[in-house]
Amino acid sequence: MNRHIIFDRARRYLAAELGCLPEELSGSGTLYVQNDRAGQPYLKLAAIGERVIVSASPELLPGARRLTEGRSRDEIFELPLVYGQTIHFVPDHVPDLPLPGGYDYRLLERDGVYELAGLEGFPNSLAFDEDGHTGTGIVFFAKSGDRIIALAGAGEEYEGLWEMGVDTDPAHRGEGLGAALVARLSRELMARGQAPFYSASVTNIGSQSVAHRAGLRPLWVDTYSNTLLEDYIYKDITIN
Repeated sequence: MNRHIIFDRARRYLAAELGCLPEELSGSGTLYVQNDRAGQPYLKLAAIGERVIVSASPELLPGARRLTEGRSRDEIFELPLVYGQTIHFVPDHVPDLPLPGGYDYRLLERDGVYELAGLEGFPNSLAFDEDGHTGTGIVFFAKSGDRIIALAGAGEEYEGLWEMGVDTDPAHRGEGLGAALVARLSRELMARGQAPFYSASVTNIGSQSVAHRAGLRPLWVDTYSNTLLEDYIYKDITIN
């Protein structure tokens, strides 16, 4: 799959999340978006290229603008406005990484994923709800004997855009399993005409290293999508 198609789908997804147009993500400076489609009250910051986007529900936008206007990108992201920041990666030149030896590997898709119903310990790559349903549509995993010790999974987040996640048993880390699984899953998705992306907390250096080794590059950074409830610790700063 052409990398430009992947970038385009990722930008359309981000624009939909923020409540703006994809073309508004280009350029520089800070864009303020009144996000009428988000839960209330809502605030989200994003940075892509030279552009910073402040997306907020109507009652929060004036205060968010007052706090951020005239500040640089770094200054804005240092403000105590929201919880957590995430880096989002997309494929650049995905290598055909060798799969570490000594393990059995398997790919499952669609209904086949339900063979793993009840599997626990893989919160970033595969999760079933209380009714036994999962949004994960494809997985690639490694087994040691009869036990799964590493798994990469992905589910569709937006039209043709799939978010990947990976989990590796702590006893088997440091062997390159995570990066190899993510690279293989990226290639599988692209072969099916799907655009993959991968997310990692800004504080999770290990997860970011997996992305880089798997041939992914950072495209944008954003804060968690926060619906600011009554117990929000910075309520007085942002709402009042």
